[in-house]
Amino acid sequence: MRLNNLLSQKKAAITKKWFALVIKTYPSETAKFLKSQKDPFANPVGRTIYRELEALFAELLKGIDYETITSSLDPIIRIRAVQNFSPSQATGFIFFLKNVIRESLHKEILEEQIINELLLFESKIDELSLIAFNLYMQCREKIYELKANEMKNRTFRAFERAGLVSEIPEVEPDLKPIINIKEASNDS
Repeated sequence: MRLNNLLSQKKAAITKKWFALVIKTYPSETAKFLKSQKDPFANPVGRTIYRELEALFAELLKGIDYETITSSLDPIIRIRAVQNFSPSQATGFIFFLKNVIRESLHKEILEEQIINELLLFESKIDELSLIAFNLYMQCREKIYELKANEMKNRTFRAFERAGLVSEIPEVEPDLKPIINIKEASNDS
């Protein structure tokens, strides 16, 4: 496959461009920090995004193994899910890869007639975006669940402090036999 060879040769440059486009989705000060801070301890978000983009691109070159793709997508999507991105903003970074590839291989695409290979590769990117969207929705559901539980716990603690909630004492039921009055009067 000629396209895979070309993509493999330009893997580092494509990943850097893809990362730069992802970083542009953040506010300018945040983007500047994520791009410039190289220390992984000072910038775990930027480091995680870059590392996982590299892994995603490498996996796309091989094929799509769902488990591997999911394990690389998950950290990026988790980061973006807690940052209040809309679903399209949180997952749309995947489509940036199409533009980066087209720009990086523009000349080769025209000269070597590899458009069909490119279309097949882009369908993998589309599949990747669907996986990312599902991950995003799972993350958001978990966030809403955590928020609801936290609110429920806060409310319960407030009611408890106000004396509006107390434990119900365990009382054993009185299990004496009940005599039906009609039956008792018919028996006599």
